[in-house]
Amino acid sequence: MTNPMIAGLLLAAGGGRRLGGRPKALLDHRGRPLVEHAVRVLREGGCTHVYVVLGADADVVRKKASLPGCVLIDNPEWEEGMGSSLRAGLTSLRDTDADAALVSLVDQPGIGPTAVARVHAAYRSPATLAAAAYDGERGHPVLFGADHWAGITVSAVGDRGARAYLKEHASEITLVECGDVAQAYDIDTPADLIHLE
Repeated sequence: MTNPMIAGLLLAAGGGRRLGGRPKALLDHRGRPLVEHAVRVLREGGCTHVYVVLGADADVVRKKASLPGCVLIDNPEWEEGMGSSLRAGLTSLRDTDADAALVSLVDQPGIGPTAVARVHAAYRSPATLAAAAYDGERGHPVLFGADHWAGITVSAVGDRGARAYLKEHASEITLVECGDVAQAYDIDTPADLIHLE
């Protein structure tokens, strides 16, 4: 398929409960909000269209972060967990020309453009399911062809995101090894802040 439209979908709504209520999108990374870094990674990895799901302190994120050209999606149900942000993001993509969504998480700065580009390149059709793998274990980013969006939207609840759907469709997933080019740690606790510069 020539020039499929693979939208970058960044989940950046978390309130950082284990970080003392500091929204993850606004964590400082290289002197700028972490959400800017995550958007840049998606763009450099091949996503020309980037959608960002905001939740905790969304108004502050809009003011402090420079996100030109991004479609910003408010998730009023962000406190329910990542599943609600995934639902909000995929729902917003339904009325676009996107063939797939490449989903990444704002709190994984160890995953750079090379890993995104590898998963992006795994797209074959709207039926594609692909995910980065780290030593053979599935991680992020994850690519969902448009054929899967409705099923994922129904099953994405709580903090599990698309985990149940992916487990059900495990035989269809193309795993793309990225352990040689990325580190899949999360910024969840104050101890994890050591990973931010």
